This record gives sequence, C-alpha cells and structure tokens, in this order.
Amino acid sequence: MSASREQARDLARGSLVPAWLKEAGRAVLDPVVRLALRLRLTPNTVTVIGLLLTLLAATLVASESLLLGAAILTVGSLLDAVDGALARARGGGTAFGGFLDSTLDRAGEAILYMGVAGYYLRTAADPTLPVLAAFVALSGSFMVSYSRARAEGVGFHASVGLAPRTERLVLIIAGIALAGLGFGTALIGAITIVAALTLATLIQRIWHVWRLAEQPRVTPVAGDTAEEHGPRG
Repeated sequence: MSASREQARDLARGSLVPAWLKEAGRAVLDPVVRLALRLRLTPNTVTVIGLLLTLLAATLVASESLLLGAAILTVGSLLDAVDGALARARGGGTAFGGFLDSTLDRAGEAILYMGVAGYYLRTAADPTLPVLAAFVALSGSFMVSYSRARAEGVGFHASVGLAPRTERLVLIIAGIALAGLGFGTALIGAITIVAALTLATLIQRIWHVWRLAEQPRVTPVAGDTAEEHGPRG
C-alpha cells in the first residue's frame, strides 16, 4: 500500500499519528518488553513506574526545567505502551490491570497539566489565559476518555477521533521541549491545539456513537442462526 493511501486510511479513522509510525514505535519498544520479562516486572508495576515518572516530569516542568521534564515525560509515556505489550507477552491482561492502567492514565494527565499550569504561574506576568487553556485541555482530555468508556459501557466501539491520548501527549511533549529551547509560545500553542482537538474528538465520538445507535439491529431467528453456524458437536 502506498504512503498516500496509508495516510488516507489514517485520516478516515480520524487519527493524526499514522498507523505505520505507531507500528514503528511498537517495534522499537520490543527490546524493552523483553527486558521487563527478564526482570519479571508485571504490567501493573510498569504502569505505576510510568505514573511516577510523569509526576517527576511535571514537577520539573513546574520548576522551569523544561527540557529535562520533556525527556522524562517521553520515557514515562513510552512505558504506557510497554505495559500493554508486556501484558500481551505474558498471555493477556487482567480486568484489574485494565482498570488500573486507565485510572492512572487519567491521573497522569491531570498531574501533567498541573505541572504546566504551575510553570505559567511561576513565569508568566499574567498566567490567566495559559492556566485557563491548560484547564480546558485537561477537561477536554477527560471528556474524550469518558466518552469512549461510556460508549463501550453501552456496547459501542468509540476509539475514533483526531486526538486520543497518544496524539495529545505528542503535542504536549513537543510544546514543552520547544519552550525549553527558547520558543516560549510553542507550549501555549500546543495546549491551545490540544484543547481544540479534544473538543473536535468529543464531537466526533458523539456523532460516531449516534450513527451506530441509529442503525437497525437485526435479531436472527433461531432457525436461521442454526443454519448459519451449522450443527454443534
């Protein structure tokens, strides 16, 4: 498949990060997963370590150590992919593991935006707009995650949208790193983009679930089901 066709497919799914790049990232993480297996680390342990690294990164960002904070945040974010791959390598995840991962993901996002808000409270002459933008981005991120969870709770798949968690993290990390390099407006720009994209993603998911809910559901007749699947045993 050509690169242009792959990009078209990714846009059709509503993702800013192309599928080939995500697959490349998973391939890079394979040695980390094998190391975690040798160290007998559990997926839940990796999840907690990722949260602790995010806490450290947010503290560094609030303390104006932006480049170091961005680097540690990158490592912590990569561990978020490692825990899922590690769970699959160990034969599949658990219900509690999925719950813990989702819960700590939300906690990590809250901690990250608190760190960004703390940075602006320390450095901006008037931090009102940057802090408000961070609050809107955080609220939008929570709503995006909640919309997917609620859709799955009523039986629909809703992982569509322009800005799921991976895309949001890429934007925020890039903004922090660029601000650390002296491009001060990059971070507020990244936060503003995330805020807008989370709103767009929420609308996408509402529209997607509405379309699925409006589709007629055909209930097969018992005789038709038997013919379709054939005899059992």
